[in-house]
Amino acid sequence: MAKDTFFYKTRWLNCSGKLLDLSAPVVMGILNITDDSFYDGGQFTDKEKMLAHTGKMLQEGAAIIDIGAQSTRPGAKRVDAKAETERVIPALQLLKNKFPDAVFSVDTFYASVAEAVIKEGASIINDVSGGTMDSKMFEIISRYKVPYVLMHIQGTPETMQKNPSYKNVTGEVMDYFSQKISTLRSLGLNDIIIDPGFGFGKTLEHNYSLLAHLELFRIFELPILCGFSRKSMVGKLLNISSEDALNGTTVLNTIALMKGASMLRVHDVKEAVEAIKIVNHFTPFGRHRFAEGEANPSPKEKGFAQN
Repeated sequence: MAKDTFFYKTRWLNCSGKLLDLSAPVVMGILNITDDSFYDGGQFTDKEKMLAHTGKMLQEGAAIIDIGAQSTRPGAKRVDAKAETERVIPALQLLKNKFPDAVFSVDTFYASVAEAVIKEGASIINDVSGGTMDSKMFEIISRYKVPYVLMHIQGTPETMQKNPSYKNVTGEVMDYFSQKISTLRSLGLNDIIIDPGFGFGKTLEHNYSLLAHLELFRIFELPILCGFSRKSMVGKLLNISSEDALNGTTVLNTIALMKGASMLRVHDVKEAVEAIKIVNHFTPFGRHRFAEGEANPSPKEKGFAQN
């Protein structure tokens, strides 16, 4: 692989005509406008708090603001597409008016919501279901040609943590991406971001196995998004609450960056930006065991952890 493709081949995302530079990893700041999100539910439903928090994340260096209008935590009660649309559209309009140059992503698995927010100026669709929860999602994404976060999930948010099982978690997630990317490419979509879906239908062991083999996902030559922020893979391992999980999140973000992650989806932007700066400063001096000569190890070379 050429030197200029060490992390991934895609260098730019076309976000509603604005080119987002991916020559170095970027931060996606989380804006949950729900009452029941696992960490910050109810904190940013008020317009003034929503604006203030968005402004803070942008000032701290977030390249993308990801708006979530329904919780996808394990066991969360599903909100229908109509209710989600009624919740997210006013928020997006408010934020676009206040921060016209910002790049906004919307976290949804409904095709109708995706279409509605794209028409209102959303630049990225972040789909936790990878098109599995709405058969029309790929059609909408390919029609509007917006960047698409393709995440892996086993089951749905309501069922995903009820005994998730894999014979080989890394291999199965890679197979999933291979098939989905092929479908999206056949529909003419170029701007694809892959997300292994940490915490979505995975046990603690599955999550850490995926992280241990994260460099293998660079074979797709696409940006890799990682979302560890204050999740149970930190809390369960350290026996702490999500409120105390910032340090653990930063450790996981740093490991992921060293293995080729190109986007970090976080609640705490400042700390993630600092991690990126440190890793970026480190890599010119030594690329750990993923040196340029080993920039794209094959699955056969590295093997998969068995789970």
